[in-house]
Amino acid sequence: MNSFSKIAVAFASLFLLVSCWGDKDEPNYQYMPNMYEPVGYEAYGKVEFLPNSQEAMLPADNTIPRGWMPYPFENTIEGKELARLNTSPLDPLNSEDNLAQGGQLYTIYCAICHGDKGDGQGTLVKREKILGVPSYDDVARNVTVGTTMHTIQYGLNSMGSYASQMNTEEMWQVSEYVMQLKGELTK
Repeated sequence: MNSFSKIAVAFASLFLLVSCWGDKDEPNYQYMPNMYEPVGYEAYGKVEFLPNSQEAMLPADNTIPRGWMPYPFENTIEGKELARLNTSPLDPLNSEDNLAQGGQLYTIYCAICHGDKGDGQGTLVKREKILGVPSYDDVARNVTVGTTMHTIQYGLNSMGSYASQMNTEEMWQVSEYVMQLKGELTK
């Protein structure tokens, strides 16, 4: 064994002895203490080390996110009745593509409760996890593409809003698909 190996073994032995010595509740040394004790930052505050950065700041006033348009009707009964007369702004020439996309989104977000056919017999209803999910062919509800969009935008009763999961175009696509399911149920 050469002298370098002897020194390395002696240093390692000494390091192990020193590291085991002391209070067991507190470590002797913290290497890179910022890894153990993180520094908290205010979520939407300015960060000192990024003075010109635009990260994690609130958007400018009166701006809207890309792909989302403000909904013109308010979340009231009167707003829903006004929405009942509203028609879909989607291009009728792309109706097949819109219905296909709406069907996929419906399967992801809606079918678990409303069922694949829109009859109100989704998996959660069959398992009795939620109750009272209506069928789209319910005459008393008078479901239209406008009321469907209003319900997706704001939610209704125990159904929450899906405005944060879908953009405006996707909500209209799902609304059109719901009307297709309603037509198939009433045949």
